[in-house]
Order: sequence, then C-alpha cells, then structure tokens
Amino acid sequence: MTVSTAETIPAGANPDAARRAMIDSQLRVSGVNDAAVLAAIGKVAREQFVPAEARGHAYIDRAIPLGEGRALPAPLVHGLMLSEALPRKGERVLVVTAGSTYLAALVEAMGALVDSVDAAAVTKAKRGAQPYDLVLIDGAIEQLPDALADALAENGRVVTGLVLRGVTRLASGRKLGGNVQLLPLAEVGIPVLGEFVRAKSWSF
Repeated sequence: MTVSTAETIPAGANPDAARRAMIDSQLRVSGVNDAAVLAAIGKVAREQFVPAEARGHAYIDRAIPLGEGRALPAPLVHGLMLSEALPRKGERVLVVTAGSTYLAALVEAMGALVDSVDAAAVTKAKRGAQPYDLVLIDGAIEQLPDALADALAENGRVVTGLVLRGVTRLASGRKLGGNVQLLPLAEVGIPVLGEFVRAKSWSF
C-alpha cells in the first residue's frame, strides 16, 4: 500500500493555523485519526525542532533537511509511527533521534517516560536499570542494531522505517523469545539513517 501525501502548507503561515491545517489536510485524510496522537501533534510546535531558516515551512508534507545528510521526516511519517506504536502513559520509551528531538517530544506529550539517543551513538547506548516497553526509530533502517534489540523488554514493541529493496516502509515488531522480527507495513517515504545501513558485500 502506498500512502499519498496531501497539499503542502504555505510557507510563512501562522504556526498554530499551519499545525491545524497539517492535521486536517495531511494526517486525517491519510488515516491518522487516533485522538491521543492528534492531540500530541497539535500541542508540540514542530517549527521549534527544525533549523531557523526552515521554520516557515515546518508543516509542509515532506522531510525537512537538518544538515549533514539528516532530515526530519514528513508529518505523516510521525503520525503513522505513533498510530502504530500508540505509546501509553507511563511506558518507558527509547527514541532514536537523527538531528531533531521532535518525535521524542511527541511521545512525551502522550504521557510516556522518554529517553532519547542519537542514531550515531546507539551502539554505545546502555539499557539502564530497566528495559524499554517501546523503541521508536526516527528514520529508515536496513537492519535493527543488536543494542536496540537488547534494550527492548520481552514482548516490547519497536516501530521504525525499514528499507526493503530500495523502498522505505513503515515497520513494526515485537520482542518474543529474545528475538525481534520486523513486519513491513505501509510504503511511505522515510529518510534513511546512514548509521543503520548494511555494509556492502562483494560476491564473485
């Protein structure tokens, strides 16, 4: 299934009005209707999580470049991720960031207990005293790092973007018997995280 995008929000629009228009013209029409998800997105000022020069178009329906090859995914990506994950109040959530903590702020607005780690530091991350109920990765990966699987509690959930044969999809999984299997879902454009790309191998 391919998720289509909606009309863009004009640059320079009032942030509150742009946020409401983004919810109505991008999220709701694409099936993002969970009340808690929309409340969080309506509350958190997305324009505060992008470079100053990009604030005028923080609510357009495409990724926002953050520099150094990184990007903040389009609003629809975060709406779909949160609709799939549905973080619950009091859950321990680890958000893997890639230049912006916007997704972490959304999860916190939904009442979860949030830790965040930059994608570049995932292999050095320590689980802490307790494993996480949910891991959210703010971008598309080719493989789930062992460090993130280890950080997840048994029966815990992971929601991420997943690169399959050059196409990015939303994907979710659950840790069962110590293993995490990702299930590809909707096809949607998601910035690829270079930190989680498989090393190329040669065959003869």
